[in-house]
Amino acid sequence: MPARRPHLTESVAQSELAESLAALRASLDLPEEFSPEVLAAAEAASAAAPGTDLRDLAFATIDPAGSTDLDQAMHLARLGDGYLVHYAIADVPAFVAPGGAVDLAARERGQTLYAADGRIPLHPAVIGDDRASLLPGADRTAFVWRFELAGDGAITDARLERALIRSHARLDYPGAQALIDAGDADAPVALLGEIGRARIEQERLRGGASLNTPDEEIVRRDGGYDLLRRTPLPVEDWNAQLSLMTGMAAASIMLDARVGVLRTMPAPDDEQLTAFRRQTEALGCPWPDGLSYGEYLRGLDRTEPLALAVLQIAGGLFRGAGYVAFDGTPPAETVQAALAAPYAHVTAPIRRLVDRWGLVICEAVAAGREAPGWARDSLGELPRIMGVAGQRASQLDSGSISRVEAALLHDRVGERFTATVLELRGERAMFQLETPAVTASCPAPAGARAGGTIEVALEAADIAAGSVRFSAV
Repeated sequence: MPARRPHLTESVAQSELAESLAALRASLDLPEEFSPEVLAAAEAASAAAPGTDLRDLAFATIDPAGSTDLDQAMHLARLGDGYLVHYAIADVPAFVAPGGAVDLAARERGQTLYAADGRIPLHPAVIGDDRASLLPGADRTAFVWRFELAGDGAITDARLERALIRSHARLDYPGAQALIDAGDADAPVALLGEIGRARIEQERLRGGASLNTPDEEIVRRDGGYDLLRRTPLPVEDWNAQLSLMTGMAAASIMLDARVGVLRTMPAPDDEQLTAFRRQTEALGCPWPDGLSYGEYLRGLDRTEPLALAVLQIAGGLFRGAGYVAFDGTPPAETVQAALAAPYAHVTAPIRRLVDRWGLVICEAVAAGREAPGWARDSLGELPRIMGVAGQRASQLDSGSISRVEAALLHDRVGERFTATVLELRGERAMFQLETPAVTASCPAPAGARAGGTIEVALEAADIAAGSVRFSAV
């Protein structure tokens, strides 16, 4: 296989890709610019300062490099033999009047969309990238969750209030990982590794699982597009545990109050689990009896092709995630099966519509008030809105990746590649190329097995359609 970097520069293929991506956006009827009315309403919005002042705490954010829509900030400290975690969430509700122009525009969008050729935000930039964003050095009103944790990561106390905060540092994931690896005791994230690992152990004890599969990302570089596949850094898992902890606490509050909206997912049935166990045996990575599903997945070496094949089929066990709203009688099924606990989305209100409802309901309940009438009246709309938004995001993501894959391979028709088989689906083999980072399928050759390698030849790459065709050699 030729050693060639999978990168597109300004070329005929690049121009065709830009046209194909634009056509994809048009076909999905994606929202474009905000109307003058929405922009004017966003510009006029302001937040009143809450009574609690927590600006003495040195909060910090961790996000992908270059991010400006900063939803969360953390302050971590020791508390006896355990930990004290303050987790601040952007106060988007303070800038969005219920039923107003910004609110209605956000309901049409549902969530921020990330396209290969640009971001389509949920809110106007003056809110999402400025006044609500937890940018460093700026006073911000926020929903602040206060968690007391035992040394093993178990929650011993959880509270929520609106407060004034100030972030002191904006970190990206590699930078945060470097600070923790260096043992910098003065770093704002010095305790994140300890707390994150303790929370992962709590996840193990309750039977939860995290796939943590490699990310497939479209990046722009030197006027072109690149497709990268990378394994998340440990700090990303630890950071995610704070968000999961907050979402589970929010779900508990709303269930106790008998009003709210949960993120649910059905558990796989015995037949699915049995089939998965047989597949792991066929892959040569058997799932031992007595070991929980989550423990088995956590023990896999994600750099090994066999492990990637296992993760590929494991992802099929947990499907059907959705939102369920309730007011009065909690739903019959409340658990998010992968987490093995009830869960709610409340940590990304800048980028996800439903979080705004969860936050205002939880804050009202925590303060001893009734949930806001506007939130209760519109709860029933959320599952449909978020379902449509999620489907749109999925179509945009998969369509963008397929078009970039086709462009990366456009001038390599006729070449042969060594590929790792991820899964056999009937008579077809799903496989992954190493360079470029492309996932595709072809008729399964004799002897093909998940986790093994096959030789494939590229027969066609259609940028406009976002399709590639391989055959087994």
